Amino acid sequence: MTTLMRLAATAASAIEPGALPPADHRPWPVPREPWVMAQTWERLLFVHWPVAPAALAGLLPPGLALHTRDGHAWLAVTPFHLTGLRARGLPPVPGLSRFHELNVRTYVIAGGKPGVWFLSLDAESAIAVAAARRLYHLPYFHARFAETVDGGRVRYASRRVHPGAPAAELEVVYAPVAPPAESAPGSLEWWLTERYCLYTVDDGRLLRAEIHHAPWPLQRAEATFTRNTMTAGHGVHLEGPPPLLHYAQRLDVVVWPPAAVAA
Repeated sequence: MTTLMRLAATAASAIEPGALPPADHRPWPVPREPWVMAQTWERLLFVHWPVAPAALAGLLPPGLALHTRDGHAWLAVTPFHLTGLRARGLPPVPGLSRFHELNVRTYVIAGGKPGVWFLSLDAESAIAVAAARRLYHLPYFHARFAETVDGGRVRYASRRVHPGAPAAELEVVYAPVAPPAESAPGSLEWWLTERYCLYTVDDGRLLRAEIHHAPWPLQRAEATFTRNTMTAGHGVHLEGPPPLLHYAQRLDVVVWPPAAVAA
């Protein structure tokens, strides 16, 4: 399938029940079991920093290893707008299927499968926070958000309000500065973003949840930060060269339930 065809599929309407994007770009096959949840990510910014592995290794559970590249671990802050959240076979529920979200993530590997480990996930919907904590055992927190979009420029602000959680805030203005394109396989951008599972822990058990989507239609981006304390609660200080910045206008995603990782 050509790059133009894949980008067209990504920009098409949300995934219909029973339908999946092509899977020839995945590093392993799509699960045989039916996916259980679909959602769409819009106006997403990837902000990636190289980090010393020692700064993150202590934040991982047993059985999960940092996935490094050229001696670096990588940490990302990703603000976006989530839409179309729905269970398989059901339509989106008005008032519950659309909200802002902000993730802090790093890259890990277990059982030969590279994936994502979330240090935190902040969301505007208190109901979504409670559901994700219970069903996926992810460190979701309730937060207040403000977003304005002026042409292609996004002004985005988040402030965590979850009771008892570490304070965390983000204020950033960002915009794409180049057309969308698929990352070349093996490139750093491809390594950072083309990941098809996430890891979590429940009662000491390491779990993996598969995800699927078309290749990321990434655009080079620019961003100006006026506040970013999203990693302070983890003891991680973002220093060094400017981060890598990439923008994605839209990506449709399906998710499978978490399952135990074989020892």
